[in-house]
Amino acid sequence: MNIHIIGGGNLGVAIALGLADFAKQTRITVTRRHTDAIQHLTQKGITVSADNTHQIDQADLVILTVKPYQTALVLQEIGGKLGNAVVASAVSGVSVADIRAHLPNHAIVRIMPNIAIQFGQSATCIAFDDKDRTAAQNVVSVFQKLGTAPVIEEKLMDAATVLGACGTAYALRYIRASMQAGIEIGFDSQTALAIAAQTAKGAAQMLLEEKIHPEQLIDRVTTPQGCTIVGLNEMEHQGFSSSLIKGIKTSLMKIRE
Repeated sequence: MNIHIIGGGNLGVAIALGLADFAKQTRITVTRRHTDAIQHLTQKGITVSADNTHQIDQADLVILTVKPYQTALVLQEIGGKLGNAVVASAVSGVSVADIRAHLPNHAIVRIMPNIAIQFGQSATCIAFDDKDRTAAQNVVSVFQKLGTAPVIEEKLMDAATVLGACGTAYALRYIRASMQAGIEIGFDSQTALAIAAQTAKGAAQMLLEEKIHPEQLIDRVTTPQGCTIVGLNEMEHQGFSSSLIKGIKTSLMKIRE
C-alpha cells in the first residue's frame, strides 16, 4: 500500500513512524512546506517532499494532518491528481461532507489518532459514510496495526478528539503528578517516573485484556482499612474524578466553538 501523508507536523510524523514500524508492507511519503525538520524520516525509508502532490497519483491512501484553516487550500491543490486514493482526514472540525465537496469522486474517512500511534498504541477513532464502508474497512485494517481502531458515528468525532487525542495529555498529567508524589515520599525523579509510568501502563493493559469495568480491578487492589482505599477517598474528597470530567467537557466545549 502506498500511503501519502500531507502535513509533517507532530501527528503526521507520528503516523509515518508508526506505519514504518508496524505496517511493514507500506511505502510512505510525508509532505511539509519546510522539510528540514522531517529529514530524519528518510532513515526509515520514508520519502519526504515539500510538494503535496509528489507522486500522489500512486497513493492508495492519502492522510490529511494539516491545520483546519489549511484544509480547503490543500484539497483544491490535490483535487484531480489523486487517482483512486481513499482520503482519510485527521483534521479536527472538518466533516466528511466538507471534504466530499472538494473530492466528490473519492471515498472519504475521518480518523482521530493520537501521537502514541508512533509506538503502535493509538486509539484511532474512525467514521465514514455508509456508501464508503468497503473502502473504509481497508483504512480500519491499517490503523488496527497501530493500536485500536473503533468505528464511531461521525457526530462523536469531536468527543473522540477530546477523549482519545487530548486524553494523552490528561494521562501524562496524571503520571507527572504521581511522579511528583513519588519524589515527596522518597524516590529520586527517574525512579519515580519509571514506577508511575509502568504502573499506568499496566493498569491500562489489564483493562484492555480483561475488558471489565475499572472498579472491578480497583476492588482487587483495595482491602478493608488499607492504604489504597484511604488514598482513593482522599483524592475524591479533593475532586479528582470531578475535575477530570470537567476538564474533558471543557475541552469539548472549546473544540465546538
